[in-house]
Amino acid sequence: MTSNSGSGLGGDGVADASPHAEAFSVFAEALDLVHAGDVARVRALTELGRSALREARRDGVQGMASDMELRSVAAEAAGMARLTDRRLQGEIDHAMTVIDDYPAVFEAWAQRRIERGHVDVVVRVGARVPDEVRSAYDAAAITVCERDVPSRVRGALEALAARLHPQNFTERHKAAAAERCVRVFHGTDGMSNLVANLPTVIAAGMLDRLTQMGQSVKDARADGAGEGEPDDTRTMDQLRADILGDLVLGGAPVVDPTYGTDRAGGLGAIRARVQVAVTAETLMGRDENPAEAVGAALIDADTARELAGQVSEWDRLFIDPVTRTPVEIDTYRPTASMKKLLMARDQHCRFPGCRRAAIRCELDHTIDHALGGHTHIFNLAHLCQRHHSMKQFTKWEVRQVGGGVLEWTSPLGRVYREDVPIPAVCFTIDTGGPPERPPF
Repeated sequence: MTSNSGSGLGGDGVADASPHAEAFSVFAEALDLVHAGDVARVRALTELGRSALREARRDGVQGMASDMELRSVAAEAAGMARLTDRRLQGEIDHAMTVIDDYPAVFEAWAQRRIERGHVDVVVRVGARVPDEVRSAYDAAAITVCERDVPSRVRGALEALAARLHPQNFTERHKAAAAERCVRVFHGTDGMSNLVANLPTVIAAGMLDRLTQMGQSVKDARADGAGEGEPDDTRTMDQLRADILGDLVLGGAPVVDPTYGTDRAGGLGAIRARVQVAVTAETLMGRDENPAEAVGAALIDADTARELAGQVSEWDRLFIDPVTRTPVEIDTYRPTASMKKLLMARDQHCRFPGCRRAAIRCELDHTIDHALGGHTHIFNLAHLCQRHHSMKQFTKWEVRQVGGGVLEWTSPLGRVYREDVPIPAVCFTIDTGGPPERPPF
């Protein structure tokens, strides 16, 4: 793999003869600028992290104080970069890892012997490399990266890491299995990806069983076609996805510790909870505008109507047609109306840039109750645990300026206005003109 350093134009006269020589020259200059900027950004992010740690440890305090100082610095930098503070803190952590744990790789990147993509792959694979062999991995990884493009070096780097690792594969698998998890990534058109990180034999077994069950469904439908039942036209991918949803939402764990005890109910009786906001027009089938799965993404109108038919109680929300913000909610449980109104108003954590759903957040008194703050909708706002703690333990300050608008002031004095989120689904006034486009 050849180096990208320099434009490579004009050396032997061949490139100069190209009709695109000038365009390639401009592109090469742009690559140089991007490279210099990326290297400078990583160095600056690392210094931000080190500065936060120095400040937190100035008086010999570590632990929670270090984390809060880093959160505060990340939030300040995120405001400057117009990013979320979680992302910015992740970038700080990554930059410090690159420079502190992989200095040889960083220098090779700074010298343009390898690319930024190489660095990221080296760090991801190196996360499983113990400290005692990291320097050897750091040095050897450069040779691997110089031979190919970033998208094709992962396998070779994993083989390198395996050779250097002092533990055998069985021991490493046990540690990796301890990190098993399930995550959801919301996509477009009302669809999301559910990703499970599982031991290989479990994942392969699940796929095989879903395939067998899907084939059984197709066979059963085909056998019953002569009795008025139509053939199942779903593809195997669709069948596997549908059956997985049926099993997770309607089944129970293989081992259910709540059966045969004095605990309340079985785990199989637990049902998933999804909060959906939908207009009455859509609910009655007068339009096909999407509804909103609060804290997740948009869902199609048919799904919203199907969910509506399965519940016995709905809350009616009135939206200000001008500001499109909730102003009132009625319910059969008036004592809970304040919480529901605030959840509908806030939708998510009210720290700038944070999207943690309100149902996963805490209601915080903007002016502390202990200091005379009232329990009122204009002195309450949802904050996730991260930003609730940051408000309490760092120099970030917040005040409500009316109408649910929050004004945050950073330790450096920068002010960030947090407006009330606009609902993705809401009523609007019919002005008699052409229909207004939905706010999504």
